[in-house]
Amino acid sequence: MVALRAERARLLGYPSFAHYRLDDTMAKTPEAVRSLLDRVWAPARRRASADRDALQALLQAEGKNFQLAPWDWRYYAEKLRKLRCDIDEATIKPYLQLEQIIAGAFYTAKRLFGLSFEPCADVPVWHPEVRVWEVRDAAGCHRGLFFGDYFARPSKHSGAWMTTLRDQEKLSGDIYPLVINVMNFSKARAGEPTLLSFDDAKTLFHEFGHALHGLLSDVTYPLIAGTSVLQDWSELPSHLYEHWLERPELLRRFARHYRTGEPIPEDQLRRLVAARTFNQGQATVEYVASALIDLEIHLQRGTDQAFDVAAFEQAALARIGMPAEIVMRHRPVHFQHIFAGSGYAAAYYSYMWSEVLDADAFAAFEEVGDVFDPTAAKKLHDHVYAAGGSRDPAELYTAFRGRLPTPDGLLKRRGLSEAVSQPSQ
Repeated sequence: MVALRAERARLLGYPSFAHYRLDDTMAKTPEAVRSLLDRVWAPARRRASADRDALQALLQAEGKNFQLAPWDWRYYAEKLRKLRCDIDEATIKPYLQLEQIIAGAFYTAKRLFGLSFEPCADVPVWHPEVRVWEVRDAAGCHRGLFFGDYFARPSKHSGAWMTTLRDQEKLSGDIYPLVINVMNFSKARAGEPTLLSFDDAKTLFHEFGHALHGLLSDVTYPLIAGTSVLQDWSELPSHLYEHWLERPELLRRFARHYRTGEPIPEDQLRRLVAARTFNQGQATVEYVASALIDLEIHLQRGTDQAFDVAAFEQAALARIGMPAEIVMRHRPVHFQHIFAGSGYAAAYYSYMWSEVLDADAFAAFEEVGDVFDPTAAKKLHDHVYAAGGSRDPAELYTAFRGRLPTPDGLLKRRGLSEAVSQPSQ
C-alpha cells in the first residue's frame, strides 16, 4: 500500500504521497505538519516524563518494586487523578440537565451571533422525540430550521453527528438550511430530567458548533456551503464551540442542580478545570507519535525492496525519543485511519491541527478579556462560520485572527505550556 501510494503521487508529479495528500489542505506541506508536531512533541514528552516519575513514586509508595510499563499507566494514572483532581461523575451529572445544556448552547449563539431559537410544533419529523426550532438572526430574519434528535433508540445508529436535509445556497434564490444534530443520550424516566455527563455536554456543544457552521453559512453555491470545507478546517467551528461550555460564567448560569436549582459548587468547577489537563502529557505523546509515524511512512519515495514496517516504526520512534512507558495510540498494523482507507493517510495530524486552530481562535476572545467580545464574534462569524469553502482557509483564518495560528493556545489548553522551557529528562 505504501509503495502504491508513492507511485500514485509520483505519477501525479509529487515527490511523495504526503506532498500529494497535503497539497489541498490548510497545512499545505509535510514540513508545516512536522513543524507543528515537533513543537508539541517536546513539551508533551517532558510532561509525560514528569507524570511517569509521579506514577513510579505512587506505585513504590504502595510497596511495589517493579518498573512502570505501558500496561500499568492507565491504572496508576487513575489513582493519581483521584489524588490530584478527584471528580465523581455521579456528583456532576445532577447539575447537567439536557434542557439546560441546550439552553446554554442557544444562549452562547445568541451572545456571539445574535441568533434566537423558537420551537416549531408544525414541522413534520421522522420520530416523535425529534424537536425543531426556527432560527432567526439579530434582525429577526429567518435563517433556517434546527432539528434536535437527542435520545438513543433501537432504530438509530450509535454516536453523535451533524448533517443537513438541505444546505444553504443562493444559486436558485435564498435557500435556507435545514440542519440536524443527532445524539444518543439515555432518556430519563417520565417526569424526570435527562442528566448528562460532562463529556456528553461537550459532545452536544461540539455538534452544535457544526450545526452553526451550517446555519450561518452565507455563500452562493451549495457545493461550498456550511461544512463543505477542507478536512483540516472542518472541525474548527465545532471544537471551538466546546470552549464556551467550559467557561465558569456559563456553567454558573446553566449547570444547576435539577432538584435544588443551586449552581454547581465552585470547588467542583475548580476540579473540572484541573481534570481537563490531567494526563495530557501521555495522551499527547501517544497521539503525536502516531501522527509522526503516519507522516514518515507517507514521505517514503517507494522502492522495489520489501517495506519492513515494524523495523521502520522502531527506528522512527527511537529517533524521536519515544518514552518506553508509553506506546503509540495506533500501531501501523492496525492503524485503520490510514490503512483501512486513505481518508486520513498522511493526515492523522489533522485532529491536532483542528485543536491548534480552536485553541488559538478562542485566545482571540481571552486576550480582550471578554469571551463574548462583539468585535471578535463578528470576525468569527464572517470569516469562519459564514464563509464555508468560499476562500482558502489560511486566508480566512488570517482575516479573523490577523495572523496564522500558533500552537501556544493548544499547549496552554493541554497544560503543557509550562513544560516548554523545562529541561529535557
